[in-house]
Amino acid sequence: MPGVEIHQTPLPGSALIDLKRLEDDRGFFARAFCEQEFRDAGLDPTITQCNLSYNHEAGTLRGFHYQLEPNAEVKVIRCVRGAIFDVIVDLRPDSDTYLQWFGAELSQDNYRAMYVPRNFAHAYLTLTPDATTIYQVSTPYTPGAERGLRWNDPALDVEWPHAVDHVSDKDANWPLLADNADFPSVTGAR
Repeated sequence: MPGVEIHQTPLPGSALIDLKRLEDDRGFFARAFCEQEFRDAGLDPTITQCNLSYNHEAGTLRGFHYQLEPNAEVKVIRCVRGAIFDVIVDLRPDSDTYLQWFGAELSQDNYRAMYVPRNFAHAYLTLTPDATTIYQVSTPYTPGAERGLRWNDPALDVEWPHAVDHVSDKDANWPLLADNADFPSVTGAR
């Protein structure tokens, strides 16, 4: 029976998820999510919400978003139409990879998903027009717990593979880390 292939990224706790396809002349069948396989890999399989995001133009940026504890989210992001460059940032102050980022292309062609653990910020940049993503999320959106990082913060130095042409005012105006002496930890303490 096909399952998922879970590959750890350089940021501990995060993963890329590939499909194991059962192919024939009709196409293929694959399991996109399996609670037990996630558990066996040490990933939190909780899903309480599923979101869909559609983007008209290539060069559209969404993020960096995260939620503070006790509302921190696990996310599993998959691009089901077009292509995106998906990026995560480790926000765990006690981590050896604190404030380091990792990015990967997710597309309708590779069927890959990104597993984003709690206490990571997440963003993506559309590489094609009409890019559509599905997010599986462990915790409902809590507006008072939402925080963000600036997509072009020099302290993060993310190497975006495409020009950023469209970004919301909110995402364009998150404070820079250097200007935010009281950058909140993910626990909510300042």
